[in-house]
Amino acid sequence: MARAVARILCVSLVGRILFAATIASAQAAPPAGHEDQAFDFMNVLAQHDLHDIKDESWNAYGQFTYISNWKLPFSAPYTNANGSINSLVPQAERSYTGTFSLFFGLRLWQGAEAYMAPEFVAERGFSGLKGLGGSIQNFELQKTGSEIPSLYRSRTYLRQNVNFGGAPVEKTSDPMQLATVVDSRRLALTVGTFTALDIFDRNSVTWDPRQTFLNMAFMTHSSWDFAADARGYSLGGAAELYWDDWAVRIGRMAPPLNPNVLPINVNLAEVYADALEIEHDHTILGQSGAVRILGYRNHEVMGRFADAISALQSNPAMNAAACPATVYNYGSGNVTAPDLCWVRKLNTKLGAGINLEQHITSDIGVFLRAMYSDGQSEVDAFDPADRDFSFGAVAKGSAWHRPFDVTGLGFAAAWISSIHAQYLAMGGVDAFVGDGHLRQAAESVVDVFYSFNLLKAIWLTADYQHLWNPGFNADRGPVDIVGGRVHAEF
Repeated sequence: MARAVARILCVSLVGRILFAATIASAQAAPPAGHEDQAFDFMNVLAQHDLHDIKDESWNAYGQFTYISNWKLPFSAPYTNANGSINSLVPQAERSYTGTFSLFFGLRLWQGAEAYMAPEFVAERGFSGLKGLGGSIQNFELQKTGSEIPSLYRSRTYLRQNVNFGGAPVEKTSDPMQLATVVDSRRLALTVGTFTALDIFDRNSVTWDPRQTFLNMAFMTHSSWDFAADARGYSLGGAAELYWDDWAVRIGRMAPPLNPNVLPINVNLAEVYADALEIEHDHTILGQSGAVRILGYRNHEVMGRFADAISALQSNPAMNAAACPATVYNYGSGNVTAPDLCWVRKLNTKLGAGINLEQHITSDIGVFLRAMYSDGQSEVDAFDPADRDFSFGAVAKGSAWHRPFDVTGLGFAAAWISSIHAQYLAMGGVDAFVGDGHLRQAAESVVDVFYSFNLLKAIWLTADYQHLWNPGFNADRGPVDIVGGRVHAEF
């Protein structure tokens, strides 16, 4: 009964939001650029002298996104062999997410901005969000989500800008961004609760995933195990130094108390995830582009695959099925498999990657990402991939007189290390994958989408994904996934 009431309330709320966005979009002036594709509520207020759109003291935005995916049946000679538990089931399944977010910005004093974003989410993953490694079909899925909508605070942070001169840079009014003018040479300090992706590994071609690819492989590096709770957010701080065409970013975030759980460990002196990024912006034949180099170092409580294998070989009683109930474990019933529950301690994980973007025209851009992580330790907060590569193109529909439509085609592949593969082949599991056996292969996906701008504030998206070797296992798949998305901004 409670679940039914919650769904009715959620649907009613969403209906009112979409109705309001539709009426407002019919009255508003058309937007100017891709960052203005959202319904510009601030401009409407400015037309009535209620808001200074050029130098905001506050702003407010919102979004609603519903994504549904259907997985077709696929071939698999075994599923959850010998009591392992992390296979993608071969039967047809449906997965979905629904999110509703509000974004608030407030200027506190000169250069200081405060932001907050409460959010509702409801979801259902394929196979309990198990069986896919670096290519999870819906980027909005969370590790602790449920079909009953839940409310949480995704972001609450303070940002201080310190200007050092240079050319003026106009910041437009957007979600989590107050309209203002800053210097091209400046320092931006951020502290609070946010996601590492708010600061690092940005890409203007793929920009907001709610407008582009559905597959998580295109949101960021699959093998970047950035610190986050089970929803993707954490507590931390970052500093960004901008110097004309260059930028350097450093940050430290709090990891979860245990791998892939909701509570975080705020002892940032002992456990932490650090990131360093260097960016250079450029222009080629009059079109903008950027190169970003990202390195990370995680010092967290994690299990190493080699240690888990050694523990089982030295004492067969230290197997997956025998993990003590008092120790965090994934619940595998495989009595012949190693398990990370026996060997978790402070370990270090390292990785480095590159992120390229280049606009071919003002409406067409291409991107490429690649990262190499050491692959010795379990996934603590993101995907179990140890190496990744992705590229593709995104275009707006100006060429066919649909300037607010968006379409794209992308390919992504993710690999695991040899010791990670040995652990899985012996029947081990981690937070996402583990079929009981393994014939190692790259997990890869092609994702193609078309987003149709129904009204200024509403987009309808059709999506198709073809995925090879789910769970890095050549014995299983390929998998075909079709999807749809409704996205509204206000």
